[in-house]
Amino acid sequence: MDPAFLEHLRSQLAEITDQGLYKRERVISTPQGPWVQADGRRVINLCANNYLGLANHPDVVEAAAAGLRSHGFGLSSVRFICGTQDIHTQLEARISDFLGTEATQLYSSCFDANGGVFEPLLGAEDAVVSDALNHASIIDGIRLCKARRYRYANCDMADLDRQLRQARADGARFVLVVTDGVFSMDGDIAPLDKIYDVTRQHDAILMVDDAHGEGVLGRGGRGIVDHFNLHGKVDIEVGTLSKAFGVVGGVVAGNRLVVEWLRQRGRPFLFSSAMTVPDVAACLAAVDLLEESTELVDRLWENANYFKAGMQALGFDTGESVTPITPVMLGDAQLAQDFSKILFQQGVFAMAIGYPTVPQGKARIRVMISAAHSRPDLDEALQVFANVGRQLEVIS
Repeated sequence: MDPAFLEHLRSQLAEITDQGLYKRERVISTPQGPWVQADGRRVINLCANNYLGLANHPDVVEAAAAGLRSHGFGLSSVRFICGTQDIHTQLEARISDFLGTEATQLYSSCFDANGGVFEPLLGAEDAVVSDALNHASIIDGIRLCKARRYRYANCDMADLDRQLRQARADGARFVLVVTDGVFSMDGDIAPLDKIYDVTRQHDAILMVDDAHGEGVLGRGGRGIVDHFNLHGKVDIEVGTLSKAFGVVGGVVAGNRLVVEWLRQRGRPFLFSSAMTVPDVAACLAAVDLLEESTELVDRLWENANYFKAGMQALGFDTGESVTPITPVMLGDAQLAQDFSKILFQQGVFAMAIGYPTVPQGKARIRVMISAAHSRPDLDEALQVFANVGRQLEVIS
């Protein structure tokens, strides 16, 4: 390879290291849970998006094993050739029932789901209007389509209205508005009811990515659409099976005709192998657990409210979060890296988040609370945060 190119990469890596932005992976040698063995150390896990503790739930594990025995492992095919088994269609139907949508389509990941929505639906004569803080998968999906792009300030309805008016003034045939449901770095909720009102005024299509809302918001974790009672009013709902559901995969749910068209033209669906059998079987078990009881969702919120109140009482800035996502705002990227390192040394696994995941100057420790955490787990984590916060003079 060209030595000059390699030197360019070496220089870039050195630069982000100096800025405290180099990402180092910790290697976990145990199942995902409230405690894990990471880099040889037993630590409280405050990193995972394992909201309901389903990633290693015995019912989910057993369902995956049973699916493996009855249906095999991989499909070695895309869905439309020979990659659709009965359990795939069962899961799609169950998710539609759970979310209250007309139809659902499975993808290998939520990133693929967002990557497969915009290009088949929108042409050069159309427009897409996106929240400024939308997830990277939405941004990349929009880049794959030819529609004109407009961006509105985060959760700013006046700016959304302005951008929609501009899109119509520019002659857009169809306009699609897209927002995250829960913003994963700040933990705030999009005002979807107000967004719906604005989009209806402009006859726009409404899409929400509810990756951090499904399993968390709404009745028994049915998500942001249920939270705002907007069933039948949100045209497209993208979600993930890798967070609250504890497995892997993505979904697009909503209007039946939209889903049918995406099955015909969505490139990540057409050209990616089907979800493996154990994953699908495990997801079915996760849906069972969510439909049987609200216990896990209730416990998640009890734990989240307890931890957040404890952090605020200690003097930490937890931002604008109103969900179990708890950002510990530190500002400086190197401070966040140092804070995370000392936390780990004292038995708490909580990673620093910096640019480009969040804006420059907005570095933080992002804490992810789970229903699987016990009250003693949370008390111990609060004590370690207090120790490190005082050591680094973040709190007094």
